[in-house]
Amino acid sequence: MNIENYGLFIIASFILWVTPGQDTIYIIARSISQGRMAGIVSALGIGTGAFAHAILASAGVSLIILTSPFLFMLVKVLGGGYLLYLGIKSLTSKAKENGVLSLEEAKLEKIYSQGVITNILNPKVALFFIAFLPQFLSHNSSSPDLIFLGLTFVLG
Repeated sequence: MNIENYGLFIIASFILWVTPGQDTIYIIARSISQGRMAGIVSALGIGTGAFAHAILASAGVSLIILTSPFLFMLVKVLGGGYLLYLGIKSLTSKAKENGVLSLEEAKLEKIYSQGVITNILNPKVALFFIAFLPQFLSHNSSSPDLIFLGLTFVLG
């Protein structure tokens, strides 16, 4: 393996893990709305999407998307549209007895797939994997090294 400063990678990853973002908000919303199991399943979906980004980055696909204005805009529009769709569904769902809006009750399979989709359609995650992970690789690293770091980040 040609990974440099793996300990520093773990520390930097931890800081990123505890920094809230759109994925964290999705997991918290699902947890509050449907309980612990829904939160766990949504986190697994987000993790699967993040690992897919690691694979796409190691294959060079993410770089192609980020350097193509059309493809990058397409991913941004699809991601934004999907989040808008989820938000509208949430706002149009019935309020609970205490008057608080909640996410629509969904099966665990749907929660998982929504987590995967929200993460994969987030261009910031692709940019993160392209910019962050290579900082911890030597110049003669290979795709498996990048995938290993991606897997480490996801499982952390």
